[in-house]
Amino acid sequence: MPVLEQYCCVSVQGWIASVRGGSFSSQGKHITSSCSLVAFNTDQAGGGMVGLTSVNAASDGKWTVTQISCHADLVTDLDFSPFDDYLLATCSADETVKLWRVCDPAQDQCSDAEVTLSPADGRLELVLFHPAASELLAVASVRGLQVWDVTRDTALTVLEQHEDQLQGLSWKEDGSLLASSCKDKKLRLFDPRAQTSAVQCVQGHQANRDSRILWVKDDNLLTTGFNQMRQQEVRLWDSRKLSSSLSSLSLATSNATLMPLFDPDSGLLTVSGNGESVIDCFEVNSSEPFLSQVSHCLTDLSTRGTALVPKLALDVSCCEVLRLLQLTDNFIVPISYQVPRKAGQDFHADLYPDTVGHTPAMTAEDWWKGENKQVERVSLHPSKRPKPAATSAQETKPKDLPRGKSKEEASTSSSPLSTPSSSAAPSRSPSSTSGLSSGFLPSPSPSQSSRAIQNMLGPSSKFRHIQGAVLHRDTHITNLRGLHLTTPGECDGFCANGQRVAVPLAIAGGQIAVFELSQPGKLPDTALPTIQNSVNVADFCWDPFDTHKLVVAGDDAKIRVWQIPKGGLTETLTEPECVLRGHTEKIYSIKFHPHASGLLASSSYDLTVRLWNLGTGEEVKRLSGHQDQIFGIAWSPDGKLLATVCKDGKVRLYDPRKSTLPIQEGPGPEGHRGARVVWVCDGKYLLVSGFDSRSERQLYLFSAESLASGSVASVPADVSPSTLIPFYDSDTSVLILTGKGDTRVYTYEILPEAPYFMECSSFHSSEPHKGLCFLPKTECDVRDVEVARAIRLGKSTIEPVAFRVPRVKKEFFQDDVFPETAVWWEASLTAAAWLSGSNGQHRKISLQPKDMMPVSEAPKEVPVRKYLPSSVYLEEKTDEQKKEELLSAMVAKLGNREDPLPQASCEGVDEDEWDD
Repeated sequence: MPVLEQYCCVSVQGWIASVRGGSFSSQGKHITSSCSLVAFNTDQAGGGMVGLTSVNAASDGKWTVTQISCHADLVTDLDFSPFDDYLLATCSADETVKLWRVCDPAQDQCSDAEVTLSPADGRLELVLFHPAASELLAVASVRGLQVWDVTRDTALTVLEQHEDQLQGLSWKEDGSLLASSCKDKKLRLFDPRAQTSAVQCVQGHQANRDSRILWVKDDNLLTTGFNQMRQQEVRLWDSRKLSSSLSSLSLATSNATLMPLFDPDSGLLTVSGNGESVIDCFEVNSSEPFLSQVSHCLTDLSTRGTALVPKLALDVSCCEVLRLLQLTDNFIVPISYQVPRKAGQDFHADLYPDTVGHTPAMTAEDWWKGENKQVERVSLHPSKRPKPAATSAQETKPKDLPRGKSKEEASTSSSPLSTPSSSAAPSRSPSSTSGLSSGFLPSPSPSQSSRAIQNMLGPSSKFRHIQGAVLHRDTHITNLRGLHLTTPGECDGFCANGQRVAVPLAIAGGQIAVFELSQPGKLPDTALPTIQNSVNVADFCWDPFDTHKLVVAGDDAKIRVWQIPKGGLTETLTEPECVLRGHTEKIYSIKFHPHASGLLASSSYDLTVRLWNLGTGEEVKRLSGHQDQIFGIAWSPDGKLLATVCKDGKVRLYDPRKSTLPIQEGPGPEGHRGARVVWVCDGKYLLVSGFDSRSERQLYLFSAESLASGSVASVPADVSPSTLIPFYDSDTSVLILTGKGDTRVYTYEILPEAPYFMECSSFHSSEPHKGLCFLPKTECDVRDVEVARAIRLGKSTIEPVAFRVPRVKKEFFQDDVFPETAVWWEASLTAAAWLSGSNGQHRKISLQPKDMMPVSEAPKEVPVRKYLPSSVYLEEKTDEQKKEELLSAMVAKLGNREDPLPQASCEGVDEDEWDD
């Protein structure tokens, strides 16, 4: 067993550039790896070419990338032989399978295929080498499945046709069985040597969208697909009894196909969505918990495909235990997991169990005759591991072509492209750029608990599994029509309080619709009463201390204050309560003071920030010092300071009662596309969401006491044109961000010390949204451990979204995530009092229901072992005594069939797990 220690994730080498990853749709892999070479789909020649590069960089640190013309149509799948690093199988929409004798990318590639197979079953989708027998292939068409011995002219067997599109295919480790997943939502097990029909056929995932299947530990199968709620789903099955899955795990709501990879030596599963920038890692166990999440990692670029490098190619001298290759549009990113031990010393045998070797266990003919053998396992010790049979295809004599096979001339020759990682793709470590923050323990033993693994990963957020979910449609407001979808970037797009939502309409005159949250349902097709602002809306917000007062900034540099009647709008409003005049140019944004009633801050194109007393309708302060567009403003939690982030690349801090000029100034985001600022960690830090120099979205953390020293930490998000709009919950230190037009909502826990950012689970919506507005904490259902409630504005709907923390003992009040909360919706002083120097403080209330006991006071349950260990029955006794007691124990376990199953009484994760 490996020693318990912390693991980290680093990149061994730089990114491999100029790969031009193909974006074509197929059921097969987009990238595959042997110990020496990497092959991948490329968009050149209509997808008929395959890209080729080496697993490791050359001595000068550079990679060479070349392309091989393989087929007359799209290459749909590709697979390296497990016994020959230079034997590559490809299948295509041109209805052929080809075997290629490839060589190192810097050398001239052979233009002819060694073997060409013609299954005569239409477009081919999948090709898969047998894991134990040489020269044996499984080939899948749209609905058909065949097994081929490549030395023969015809297939060994043609299996029963599937009822719909065949989507996933996997051999069992010993090659005795073949499993498939299909669009008809069924999983099938085939014994190709026994019968052509499936030996088992059961219902799989509930949705008939893309699914994948893998053999994992022992007799277990793992599938990925979608449930009825369109959520990505991972399921574990026992192949001996496929009537129901052992375990099911729902991930994000997304259209992306989940691509699973499994490492049998460590028992770890990696899952990534096609087109997404997230890689999830799970530990697969043979008992409860069957699937335990190890990490949820954010990558720099979206994924086209992933592949695992074989264990024999890993650098054991650096304690590398896993290497994942991520194919993106323009790069292959090697993601290496290493154990932080002293490198270059003794071989760490506890990290490296014997792994599958390179020598086939049998021939295709032996297998077809009924033999079942597994490949001999070999040591990864440098002095004991077997030497490769050949280092290049040109250094060995190619095998003779089997009789009856044809050759085809390639249409074009391969063209090596020298790709220096230093010039074309700067060498970057995913530990700093791809957001990978955790590794794992490569143990083959299923007895390692997920808690032990989490302990090795270092700090972990209690909110790491936070779940966002749209509430029932009965709470939705639907049939919204004529929404204004192009509000300025500094505007949140819409605003909500605990009672109502204000939404801008694409109607002349800057009209705003107001909807009561207490009146959900379908809106009529007829015109609705609105607020006629008379000019386009630049920004607007609700008064936090008056749920009926809406303040709107317009393009005409004026701020209008509207009073919504009780019960909501019943007629169109044309006259505001008052109009604030003073700015000379269009207004960017407006923000209410967090403590003082009627005190408003506004920023404008005239490069000033002005404070207004709504009670008197007068401007009371004018702040200057900005050199360019003001992207965002934010009051400190105590209301003493005002922070701004500006297009001139500066973050500024003002004390408006003491000076009209900034009291602090420091470097902000390098990008100039937009930014937002929010105070976090009890006002000790400023968080800025903006863009870096490459126009990629980035989060920055600044110390409020030392802006001049720059950011103390940063974390990349993704590539998108919209600015991430942040919401910070001071009770939990949870930061929730999304952008207008996004489908993903990011969640982080923010810490005042390293690592500062702790990424939590993301929430994905099925369609792009206008954004999120968060409601007071009293709107949350604390009985369901709901820590935040938001309103999501879609294209034609308004939907409540609940963010919940999964807990087992929900009968108790979870006081560790629900401290006393500030009543920020009540003013603590007047604008005049604040201007005269007074400071206010919100009172706090408990969210604990009277009939719930805090979980911190819950009685600790002593775990009781249901059955005595076998050692009790095996004490020094006579043989007859042992037989009788063992028999009694077996009867006691099996006799009462009415006893509930063990999992029925499982209470889940120990409570202490949520506090690490």
